[in-house]
Amino acid sequence: MTTEAATLAPTSASPTARQVWTRSRGIALAVVLILAAAVVLAVVRSDTRHGELDPRSVDPYGSRAIAQLLADRGVSTRVVTTLDEARAAAARDATLLVAVPDRLTRGQQTLLHSAIADSGGRTVLVAPGAWSVEKLAPGVTADPATSFDSTLAPDCALPAAQRAGSADTGGIRYTTIHLDADKCYPSERLSTLVRIPQTSGRGDTVVLGAPDILFNNRLDKQGNASLALQLLGSRPHLVWYLPSLSDTTATDTGGEKGFLDLLPSGWLWGTLQLFIAAALAALWRARRLGPLVPERLPVAIRASETVEGRARLYRKSNARDRAAAALRSTTRTRLAPLVGVPVSQAHAPETLLPALSAHLHGDGQVPHSLLFGPPPGDDAALIALADQLDALEREVRRP
Repeated sequence: MTTEAATLAPTSASPTARQVWTRSRGIALAVVLILAAAVVLAVVRSDTRHGELDPRSVDPYGSRAIAQLLADRGVSTRVVTTLDEARAAAARDATLLVAVPDRLTRGQQTLLHSAIADSGGRTVLVAPGAWSVEKLAPGVTADPATSFDSTLAPDCALPAAQRAGSADTGGIRYTTIHLDADKCYPSERLSTLVRIPQTSGRGDTVVLGAPDILFNNRLDKQGNASLALQLLGSRPHLVWYLPSLSDTTATDTGGEKGFLDLLPSGWLWGTLQLFIAAALAALWRARRLGPLVPERLPVAIRASETVEGRARLYRKSNARDRAAAALRSTTRTRLAPLVGVPVSQAHAPETLLPALSAHLHGDGQVPHSLLFGPPPGDDAALIALADQLDALEREVRRP
């Protein structure tokens, strides 16, 4: 008994490396394909958006063309990448263009607004979202829904918009509380271009809902070139601010964004809606919960079919240990009443084995490994175990 207990054969509880690979190779292949597709998409997107809104870039989404047109009209363009340079450039004779306002932290937005509030110059904010527009242009609010149309008519009294005519300003839409603001290029009654005069009356802030009029590949469409030249060429100097993530003021101002701040508001609302929908679905399905009600089967299923089906499941999963345990447990339960042992003691070897030995013919010895031994190592050993258990039960039942 000691030797048999010490040499336990591997069972389905410890699958081999080959079995693990066979079961998981499909998932591994799917993961590899997804990663490869992600890399390809990242490469393609990085190529098409290289140098976006950079006045030095000649790529489709760069802005070299508008910078060249401004230079032909005597307007100098200077690129800055730090907040300190942008604040220092805010002056009466300069136009400050902020390319990606949403990239600024709260602290940076506060410092930049204090510099441009009464500078006397013009500030152009390109497609600021709700995160930044309320800080950089107080009194202006971004609508969560964007415009469906990219090309819009001016429909306002701003001279620059009237001269340019239709332009590709469709994007983020804005509302404002300023009564003296120019609200142009409306989409469903909300403006995609807003000009707010400064309190000093000498400068202004222009909020532009989309960057399309500045792209190289869109400059020659509609009135994009005219509108861009008028917005950016009203002063002799243009300072093009490209916010950089490496700017030290992003951390020194104490306005660093958290993870939830980096998520668009639409994602947060969408997640809340999905949570509410899931809760309602759970309540809808839970209305049927209650005590189990037994039902009569429409047909009678023979016990042999049930046994065969369960045996096939055991064999498919190589669960020889579970099959052997079920055979031994059932045999012990049937033998215990035959030898005068309570069913509650049927699984105690110190009680069952002596009682069995007294009812057997011949030497009367029942191997411990037969009823309480280790699981079989292969299918042949499992079949042999089943035969031996049947033989033992026939021997006990024999008068």
